[in-house]
Amino acid sequence: MSQQLKEIQKILTAKADKKNIAFFQKMVPGKQKMYGVKTPELNLIVGQYKSWSFDLANELWESGALEEKIIAIKIIEKMGKKDPDKLLSLFKKFSKTIDNWAVCDGMGMQFLRGIIKTHSQQIFELAKKLNHSKDSWQRRLSLVMVEWYTRHNDRHAEIKQLVKNLENDKEYYVKKAIVWINKNFDKGK
Repeated sequence: MSQQLKEIQKILTAKADKKNIAFFQKMVPGKQKMYGVKTPELNLIVGQYKSWSFDLANELWESGALEEKIIAIKIIEKMGKKDPDKLLSLFKKFSKTIDNWAVCDGMGMQFLRGIIKTHSQQIFELAKKLNHSKDSWQRRLSLVMVEWYTRHNDRHAEIKQLVKNLENDKEYYVKKAIVWINKNFDKGK
């Protein structure tokens, strides 16, 4: 365990609030470990670490608490474009252990932010694979990770095919992602 991870866990423990855990469990159902630290505090923690790294993000993810995963996502969002191959490698690895909508959406929308303009082909190839996964979170992720491209007409056909593949999916959070993408199309965004 790195010194940075120990420091972050110490901060999370100090800022933990049991009242927040009950709220988070309602908002983000699942069995994940939680400290009970709100997002503004997580943003401050990310800001304290000037030397972010893929290794630290990986350690945070593997540590497993909701807040640690969110910090890992925010670290990759800030520095991921420095090494797109490493970013995509971690994305594939992390996508296998998503267990709630908040982490899924953070992965799809924040984690990839640094490469959405430069690596759209790789993103869509990965989305197509995840779209057929047995794991419902990976299926949801296949839509969330291409949400940004709903603003670009040249990708609409590919996105609509991803949606079509899942239109009869029974999982609640997959259905919610379909509604989200379709609303974006309806709004023209």
